[in-house]
Amino acid sequence: MVEKVITLENISLLDFLGSENENIRQISAAFPQSKIVSRGNEIRIKGQAPEILKINDILNMLLEHFNRFGQVTPDNVKEYIALEGTPPNQGESKNDVILFGNKGLIVRPKSPNQKKMVDASYKNDLIFALGPAGTGKTYIAVALAVRALKNREVKRIIITRPAVEAGENLGFLPGDLQEKLDPYLRPIYDALGDMVPAEKLRFYQENRVIEIAPLAYMRGRTLHDAFVLLDEAQNTTSEQIKMFLTRMGPNSKVIINGDQSQVDLPLKQKSGLKESLRILKDVKGIGIVHLSGKDVVRHRLVKSIIEAYERSEQEEKPVK
Repeated sequence: MVEKVITLENISLLDFLGSENENIRQISAAFPQSKIVSRGNEIRIKGQAPEILKINDILNMLLEHFNRFGQVTPDNVKEYIALEGTPPNQGESKNDVILFGNKGLIVRPKSPNQKKMVDASYKNDLIFALGPAGTGKTYIAVALAVRALKNREVKRIIITRPAVEAGENLGFLPGDLQEKLDPYLRPIYDALGDMVPAEKLRFYQENRVIEIAPLAYMRGRTLHDAFVLLDEAQNTTSEQIKMFLTRMGPNSKVIINGDQSQVDLPLKQKSGLKESLRILKDVKGIGIVHLSGKDVVRHRLVKSIIEAYERSEQEEKPVK
């Protein structure tokens, strides 16, 4: 047995340890082979060396989290335990954190393919992220954009999507054009709301540091020093996606998201996304990442629904 003592200095014990030491009790439950005792400002850990090192790493991450946000919640503890407990070959480790969002939210890839998307973005200036709804394409892309802005790798974020009606009619919605479009951009606003404080987000938008606009507004522009996200790209026409791709300027990063199974274009209109993938498949410097139902991070039923639809589509394919 090995013993390690960690002394907490200049720290609010209640905010760090939680009510009735809830945070420490969670760590103890995750490592039943070790004994963790909190007395005063000391945390004593007894157990085997490998496990003690893991516990020590978790506590250090929690201390860093506390220094950033002034509080550690039980949900934060669960996140850090999961980060430390995931084997590296599954694509999730404490080094995979993209950024720390509002109220200590940890934003990180939650599946191997989401991790591939993050890695591809680091290695390429342009990537395509393809997969069904719920796989985290938009959320991860927005996180990568906010991270780049916070690290001053870019000067602005531009997020766009085609204003295609998904079975509804824009003309019958109340309000001006922006009010008609806002519901279509809501997933982007929701993601940004998790990652940027409300007042700062408002400041960024008023000063065009973060710009959210329909794809048509991109025509004629050169997007330099920017992280650019095109969402719902399956609903672009060939002309639109070519126009968008040729907007890239110096020091630009671009992520194009699309779900090829949910095209809302008129029946005779070809999807520009599908065509661009065919044309650009051999161009170096472009990353293509495929996500699937296994990457769904919504309600567990969403994964089952996607798999059921995929099976049905396979059964309906004509036999050659």
